[in-house]
Amino acid sequence: MNDQRRANYGYDAPYALLAFAGVALAASIVAVVTWWTSQPRLFRPALAYALFFAANAASFWYTTRRGKFRAWSDILDGLALHGDERVLDIGCGRGAVLTAVAKRLTSGRVTGVDLWRTIDQSGNSREATLTNARIEGVADHVELETGDMRRLPFADASFDVVVSSLAIHNIPAHQDRSAAVTEAMRVLTAGGRLAIADIRSTALYARTLVSLGATDVARRRLGWRFWYGNPFAGTTLVTARKPRR
Repeated sequence: MNDQRRANYGYDAPYALLAFAGVALAASIVAVVTWWTSQPRLFRPALAYALFFAANAASFWYTTRRGKFRAWSDILDGLALHGDERVLDIGCGRGAVLTAVAKRLTSGRVTGVDLWRTIDQSGNSREATLTNARIEGVADHVELETGDMRRLPFADASFDVVVSSLAIHNIPAHQDRSAAVTEAMRVLTAGGRLAIADIRSTALYARTLVSLGATDVARRRLGWRFWYGNPFAGTTLVTARKPRR
């Protein structure tokens, strides 16, 4: 797959990235001032804070601009799409995963659904996602819907594959996150596959899938390329298959 990206997919959780960078800058200023005024007892902790938050900001920036694309390329390789699938991207945002899927399709189509909240991704809008699809040359394989992932606007068994990246955790309540996973299973065809990458609640997703009778349910960490600052904000992948009946 050619992973060269021409479109602009913004920044995930932009206010968190700004917070990391802001604290790093403030601590750096304090470190410089305390060094200049010969206050070693204050200089050392200020320098430690500056280095820690600068490293978190750098990791966050790398993940949102580079790392997640490489990780999702590997995930999609694992799904081994044939090109004729109907795919749903839940919480598609500006289309980072959506367009990556579309590039792997021939006669298939990928549908993105989102509420287009800019707090979750900078510049998030339906128009921005359509523009990115056109820039990437995959608009013919893309459809977009505005909808709540807890109540997906699609019929049962509409999709062969469902993917989601850093979206379901934005729902505040555990029961509603479970409802979103339940909806993902509902719209899958028998034998359809599911891949959810998220930074928290993945154990809940896995338990929900097991309770729904999903097979091949698995969880695995996606490594440093998908850290939003540090390992404690690392991303975990949940995969499963809807049973054939």
